[in-house]
Order: sequence, then C-alpha cells, then structure tokens
Amino acid sequence: MSRKEQKEERRKAILMAALQLFVERGYHETKIADIAKAVSMSVGLMFHYFESKEALLIELVKMGAEGTKSAKIPENVPMDMFLGGFLRELFDYAEKEPWVFNMFILMRQARRAGMPEEARKIAFSVDGIGADTAEGIALGQKAGIFREGDPEALARIFWASVQGVMEEMAVNRELEAPEPEWLMGILRK
Repeated sequence: MSRKEQKEERRKAILMAALQLFVERGYHETKIADIAKAVSMSVGLMFHYFESKEALLIELVKMGAEGTKSAKIPENVPMDMFLGGFLRELFDYAEKEPWVFNMFILMRQARRAGMPEEARKIAFSVDGIGADTAEGIALGQKAGIFREGDPEALARIFWASVQGVMEEMAVNRELEAPEPEWLMGILRK
C-alpha cells in the first residue's frame, strides 16, 4: 500500500471513529482525545488530518449531504417503483456498511441548535429527495397509485419513517430491515 493510500485509510478510520463517537456520546461530549484513542493515534497526529473536531463534523456532514445526491429520481420511472427499489438498496447497503445507519442519526443531530453553524447549514441544505418525492406522489395520485392528501406532507411523513427505521437499526443492530412495502403502505391507496 502506498503512502497516499495509507493516509487515506487513516483519514477514513478517523472519520468512522468520529461518526461512531458523535452518535454514541454526542458531538459536544466527544473529545478529540477520544477519537484519537479510538484509532490508536496521538492527538497531535490527528491534527495533521483534521484541524479541529468541528472540521471532522463538517466533513462527516458533507459526506451525508453527498449521499443524498446519489438518490436522484430517474425520469419516466414511476415513483412507487423508484421508492420501493431505493429502500431495498438503502437497507441492503446499510447492512453491508453499518456506518450508514449512524449517518442518518448524525445528519439529524447536525440540524440541532447549538451545533456548529456551518454543519447546521450543510445539514439543512439537504432536502434529500423530498421535493422530488412530493412531485412524484402528486403524479402517483393522479394515476390512482397513491392515497389522496397533501403530496408534500405525505413525502415528509414517508421520509420521516425511513429516518426512524434507520435510527432504530443504528441502536439495535439485531433488527432486520423492514420490507420496503411496509413503508410504501404509507403512500399507497
């Protein structure tokens, strides 16, 4: 492994340790020394990778924001098919990469008052695919697939349910992911 690859591996390890600790203890209660200890590194060396705990948080929130961009709704795909497939892929991926569950928690935490303002701004800039979902729900309502009601409210309820599932699975790793259809039942007629 090259030096550059080693450095990138260490950087990832620091990010994953910080993510775990921020979720378990909270951002404010986690010390840089805790993160350094979790990756068997001195605090001084940690500062070669990230200048501060806030810089670590911001990097993690940016990762979370980027993750939502991968969920773009393709044109000409019915919303019920897209959402069902998306949920299945999300749950499968999170099972293989459990840090994804923690990312859902961190992104929620980053929106809270008292968190560093830059991290809050990034977290609030993420609408996920909420607006697109609302448009797709409206189309699905016209096609008779989805229940009547305010499409934006239905989209928010749907994504809040997904958020809740991911948070529950983060704290209870014994849980199996629900069938996507259970969550799709929120939207279907």
